[in-house]
Amino acid sequence: MPADTQHLHIAIIGAGFAGIGTAIRLRQRGERNFRIFEKAEGVGGTWWVNRYPGCACDVPSRLYSLSFAPNPDWTRHFAPRAEIQEYLERLVDEYRLKQYLQTGTEIVRAEWSDSDGLWQLADGQGRQYTADVLVSAIGGLSRPAWPDLPGLDDFSGTIVHSQQWPDQLDLAGKRVAVVGTGASAAQFVPHVAETAEHLTVFQRTPAWIIPRRDRPIGPIRRQLFRRIPVLLRLARFMIFARNEMRVPALMRWHWLGAGHRWLADRHRRRQVRDPETRGKLRPSYDIGCKRVILSDDFYPTFNRDNVTLIDRAVARVTETGVVDADGRHHEVDTLILATGFRATEPVPEGMITGRDGRDLAGQWRDGPAAYKGTTVHGFPNLFILLGPNTALGHSSVLLMIESQIRYLLSALDHLDAGEGPLEVSREAETAWNDWIEQRLAHSVWNAGGCSSWYLHPASGRNTTIWPGFVLDFRRRVKRFDRAAYQRPDSAA
Repeated sequence: MPADTQHLHIAIIGAGFAGIGTAIRLRQRGERNFRIFEKAEGVGGTWWVNRYPGCACDVPSRLYSLSFAPNPDWTRHFAPRAEIQEYLERLVDEYRLKQYLQTGTEIVRAEWSDSDGLWQLADGQGRQYTADVLVSAIGGLSRPAWPDLPGLDDFSGTIVHSQQWPDQLDLAGKRVAVVGTGASAAQFVPHVAETAEHLTVFQRTPAWIIPRRDRPIGPIRRQLFRRIPVLLRLARFMIFARNEMRVPALMRWHWLGAGHRWLADRHRRRQVRDPETRGKLRPSYDIGCKRVILSDDFYPTFNRDNVTLIDRAVARVTETGVVDADGRHHEVDTLILATGFRATEPVPEGMITGRDGRDLAGQWRDGPAAYKGTTVHGFPNLFILLGPNTALGHSSVLLMIESQIRYLLSALDHLDAGEGPLEVSREAETAWNDWIEQRLAHSVWNAGGCSSWYLHPASGRNTTIWPGFVLDFRRRVKRFDRAAYQRPDSAA
């Protein structure tokens, strides 16, 4: 390494909730030799990059903050994007993290040195770093999924992915096509319909949608939350407990979801006037198999005269428009791709290289797999926050992130005591993932009759969802289990 290489005890990649939360806990622990690297120009992670109109959280805001840094100042029951980013920026100031934060810096390579027992990092400007411990806080929704549509490069109009929405995008008087009807589309489609001359929405598979019932949180209630913190903790717990009660229906007893199916069907009947359109919007798979969407304004969009729903996939793109699966051509000026993220391929090829030169993306070619969603055999002293099988279909992922941070801090106690570097054994990782697959076999995500982004396209494995209660995960990662780990020089 060059002579000017900076050495860190802990290097964190990503300044979203996971990275900021880790930094806060490290500061509270007394750690000072760490750095957060963020490729964007500011903090927020997914809340920095996603700027489409209507962008907001679909988890109740009182549950969408770090438990050790509660926010009594949310103005709505479902916080808009700008408020979430402001909350994270406030945490940076309150916990004095600016000196540890390096924005506008993309880590392009992180490689484990077998000889030095260190991680060697390089950023996009060619600067070099070493670190004893590497924490990946990039998350599973950081890489947009661009569809492989024939002719996409030939389109003469404007192409936008929802994750890369331009600040000055003007759709007034435009003929707009939206590909996809997932969570992001449900939020921005109503706004686009108000501006565009005509909007054509291409839906391959409809989503289950239930009422959002978003409403303001008034100043009196916010003041009570601020002055009496126990009230905020109680409100947070009530939401958490209600969400945990949904797990049995998702895991095995799918018939328990009948109430939500009835609610969704009634919601659709009340909001969509045309029976034919209403039928196109009704899913044929079990509720919960795909991500359930909360919305009060998506369905009414299809009552507008300037909106057309096409319940067929896009076959190809031409210079002037889109051809659907029936061969019909639709003239459009702007194409918006609401095609989600590469959740089952979260790490770019060549970015993270472990022991004996193994590439993490290559090792995960048939789907990401990790021990307790956090550590990977062959990658010593690497901790992945919101890693494989830690996403949730019923509650706030911040609860999972906090649990993993606690596991990381427990691991640091062992590493700092001179026991490291440490690597999870192949046996422990295999046993954990075999158990995960068994648990998921009868779940609604695997057996609900749909194809979703939870499943890896090559192997068909569910590499995304945690199969159970949040409380169960928190119990399993309560403390670092040293017996599952070995030193790299003794690993096979």
